[in-house]
Amino acid sequence: QVQLEESGGGLVQAGGSLRLSCIASGTINIINRMGWYRQAPGKQRDLVAFVTSDGTTNYVNSVKGRFTISRRNVNTVYLQMNSLKLEDTALYHCNYYDDRDYWGQGTQVTVSS
Repeated sequence: QVQLEESGGGLVQAGGSLRLSCIASGTINIINRMGWYRQAPGKQRDLVAFVTSDGTTNYVNSVKGRFTISRRNVNTVYLQMNSLKLEDTALYHCNYYDDRDYWGQGTQVTVSS
């Protein structure tokens, strides 16, 4: 089992920045993929970005050039979000994957005008 603890969400004005953090604990595989998904009210949960244990990253087009995903070690991942837009408002969930998906409870990001 893997547990995920997220932090760093909040309320920010458009154009501002936030940094999300996620720490995984439990039975961690050194080969894994960690990332962030988001879900806005009434919408499905969508991928924002992920990073593999060898450092390969992937971003949804809408955040390229504004968000940066990074990892400190095999169990900690960050999402630096700059130039935030109203449409980035969502509940952001951390994801850990090795042979199955694990999800965090989510941290709310609200961007105001």
